[in-house]
Amino acid sequence: MTRRDSRPSDGWLIGTLRSASDPVGRWVVKFGGSLLTRRHWPHELGELVARLPGAVTVVVGGGPLVDGLRTVDAASPRPAELMHALAIEALRITARLAADATELPLLVEPAAAGARGVLDPCTWLAERERTVFLPAGWHVTSDSIAAAVAREALAGLMLAKRRPPPVTGLEELVAAGWIDPYLPVVAEPVVAIDWAVPADAG
Repeated sequence: MTRRDSRPSDGWLIGTLRSASDPVGRWVVKFGGSLLTRRHWPHELGELVARLPGAVTVVVGGGPLVDGLRTVDAASPRPAELMHALAIEALRITARLAADATELPLLVEPAAAGARGVLDPCTWLAERERTVFLPAGWHVTSDSIAAAVAREALAGLMLAKRRPPPVTGLEELVAAGWIDPYLPVVAEPVVAIDWAVPADAG
């Protein structure tokens, strides 16, 4: 259930979608691609990572890059597998951008104990054929990729987005368009799910 009594954390409002029974020592942060259009997003991302305990792995969304691919596909549809692969390649670009802007290392595996970094999801998915666990299609976005990373790393998942969750429950959030339709499936064993939005968006 979503706690709407969000708590401030520096420049962020943070709330809980799923609580863990024990403290979480590893986190995967899905940093929404739409946040990349905010003027001070590198500082905001660095601030959010600094607030989390233990190892932190950032998965950056595609934002305008993937939105452009959606527009092209809507005008002249191409095979779902091709567009899915191109969207994942776009995530490599935003990952490199975020790593450079925040001076965090670019990772090919989730951060080890105590470390922090930005994951290149394109490389991570290619290893051990992880793509077989994620269907190809626009219904599977970086939300589900971040959840898959958290699932494998036995980490909590934080969804950093531009606006707060409008309803409670993952299925309701799918219906509201706040998360992608596949996230509830892949995130089923994830022990903790938090959300975060910039304080000026709350």
